[in-house]
Amino acid sequence: MNTTMEKKILIIPGDGIGPEVTFWGKAILEQILSNHDYDVTFDEGLMGHVAIEATGNPLPDETLNKAKASDAILFGAVGHIKYDNDPTLKVRPENGLLGIRKGLGLYANIRPIILFEELLDVSSIKPEILKGTDILFFRELTGDAYFGEKKRSEDRNSASDLMIYHRYEVERIAIKAFEAAERRNKKLCSVDKANVLESSRLWREVVQEVAKNYPDVVTTHMFADNASMQLIKNPSQFDVVLTTNIFGDILTDEASQISGSMGMLPSASIGDGTGFFEPVHGSAYDIAGQNKANPLASILSAALMLDITFGLKDDAERVTNAVHEVLKQGFRTADIATKTTEKQKILGTKEMGKRIIDILRETTL
Repeated sequence: MNTTMEKKILIIPGDGIGPEVTFWGKAILEQILSNHDYDVTFDEGLMGHVAIEATGNPLPDETLNKAKASDAILFGAVGHIKYDNDPTLKVRPENGLLGIRKGLGLYANIRPIILFEELLDVSSIKPEILKGTDILFFRELTGDAYFGEKKRSEDRNSASDLMIYHRYEVERIAIKAFEAAERRNKKLCSVDKANVLESSRLWREVVQEVAKNYPDVVTTHMFADNASMQLIKNPSQFDVVLTTNIFGDILTDEASQISGSMGMLPSASIGDGTGFFEPVHGSAYDIAGQNKANPLASILSAALMLDITFGLKDDAERVTNAVHEVLKQGFRTADIATKTTEKQKILGTKEMGKRIIDILRETTL
């Protein structure tokens, strides 16, 4: 009997360093999945600045249709300096990212803050403060000011973005966060601004209701400004952090400094269907095409895909362990190198990717 399972994976390289890092994320998936009974088909789609240049649309219908037909998506990054310097441009690369999240119903962004001991001295935070930190962020993705009604006055002198949440949006991501907390250390901190925002009062109200179904999880609430301070002051106090779209955007980027570089952080955006896996870093056009980008966040995003989409938790851990082993051997990309890093151990994108693949091959012999 043929037990081979068919899976479709869409690669969306995007802009800047996106193509360079997703190359190695895909290579990891090919290496691991070749040892399992999966008939995996890879396809590719355009999104972001490259899509605007080719089609005039940051998210072409062809890409969205491919995405909907896929089991999982590995994404690179979107963005271009052209749009950063001209805020009047209405068609923007980031619209593609927002559009695909909405089109696929991706309402939960999961960002593990992985702390490798070997990189304690890379972070701008003191090592003694960092030790023991292991945080899993759940950021809501389809509500808040990013998706609320946007207005600009006729005289162009005032503007507004509606910060809106519906009960069901808060409830569904809260459930996923509480389920994760039950599997971890049974601690959940919900971050909002319920002291001044009505949408945050609804958020807190719903989270408190959901918490009743998870009596083993210790639930706390924290205002976003305090949370931003506590992440630097005492990051190890957090286990699972549940928060809104806009606060999650800010806090997870801040938390990237715990790991030493955004080039080390993976993420997964999930809903009830296709999963979307991406490094949290941007397109970094200043180093694009120079073999300087750190591919480890994309590789770790591939590991998340192996766990969440394929259920291959052990293989996901093997990938994480391979990254750990390379770091233990002293190899670094430029963004995580320090003054004490030996020059011959500073690797380019390709060289770092190859070392991870080599370790994975050795462990399967």
